[in-house]
Amino acid sequence: MIPVLMPVYARSDVAPVRGEGCYLFDADGRKWLDFASGIAVNCLGHGHPHFTERLKAQVETLIHVSNLYGSPQQESVARRLVELTFADTVFFTNSGAEAIECAVKTCRRFHFVAGRPEKYRILTFSNAFHGRTLTAIAATDQAKLRDGFDPLPDWFRVLPFDDLSAVEAALDGSIGGIMVEPIQGEGGVRPASPAFLKGLRQLCDAHGLLLILDEVQCGVGRTGTLFAHEQYGITPDIMAIAKGIGGGVPVGACLATERAASGMGVGTHGSTYGGNPLAMAACHAVLDIVAEPAFLATVKARAARLRSELEQMIGNHPIFAGVRGMGLMLGLKMTTDSRAFVSHLRTHGLLAVAAAENVVRLLPPLIIDENHIRECVEKLSAAAADYRVPEAA
Repeated sequence: MIPVLMPVYARSDVAPVRGEGCYLFDADGRKWLDFASGIAVNCLGHGHPHFTERLKAQVETLIHVSNLYGSPQQESVARRLVELTFADTVFFTNSGAEAIECAVKTCRRFHFVAGRPEKYRILTFSNAFHGRTLTAIAATDQAKLRDGFDPLPDWFRVLPFDDLSAVEAALDGSIGGIMVEPIQGEGGVRPASPAFLKGLRQLCDAHGLLLILDEVQCGVGRTGTLFAHEQYGITPDIMAIAKGIGGGVPVGACLATERAASGMGVGTHGSTYGGNPLAMAACHAVLDIVAEPAFLATVKARAARLRSELEQMIGNHPIFAGVRGMGLMLGLKMTTDSRAFVSHLRTHGLLAVAAAENVVRLLPPLIIDENHIRECVEKLSAAAADYRVPEAA
């Protein structure tokens, strides 16, 4: 008999019912240090007082109205994002995948209204993860995402990640844009090289293409700057964000320059729930804290401390091969199956997330302190010490 929840997840036995700061608890009182953060979503942890109070106040006032009406709540958040970023305009969504969908449509319409409908393809990169809609899985070469869904839209050309020469060779008259994660998350916590991202920006400028950044996982303070691309010294034409911007409330956004969004007029896109007042209250609460320079400086300092402690720890355990990533988006490269080890970590009271290339992702709330760092490293070390590599089938 099929379960009442469609069985598309291999769910663990961790079943949280309550959160407090950087910890999750189940109905029996079991406790886990949460270094998964809902996969980089709970940037302020669980039950943050400022976040909670803003949501409570909004619930008592207004939760949802149609986008057929004016939205002072959306305009207020959009204005903050425009002031904080490269963007001139914002469209709010409910998720990262929807933000990617809007980004792709924005790029397509840009060329269409300019009389270049043939420039409909977008270059993307191997091992990328942009979501699970048909558009998003068409933009990756990961078989585990694509299997069973062919034929997929022929809108993308997938190239090796961090290979600028491959991009140059792929440019032809059908290419209208380039879409890339500054740091591949699901793909193994792989930061792009500065030369690669700067080269993509230069190629887009030289060939009249739009550069789309997917900062759904690496954005909103995760790397120690509000957005990861700031550390590369470039700006995109379009950017998709989600996860951390809502702090746990489902919300995403597509940000664009005025030029890039020139084709997005009335009727070209929409969302029933996108930008609802409750989601906008969540965004304001997150930005109130995360956009502050002093907070971002603390994230950088905590990230440097965590990385240093991890690098010292892994030398004692041969199952670890190195540390990668940026800010508080770190990956432990393993010599064995990372998914099995992540499962083992749960028995030691630590939540993490597996990624490609046998990497364990550590995505803690941005509010961690020295005690959380110490506890995480101690639990990792203890788990590594008693881990038994599963025998091959």
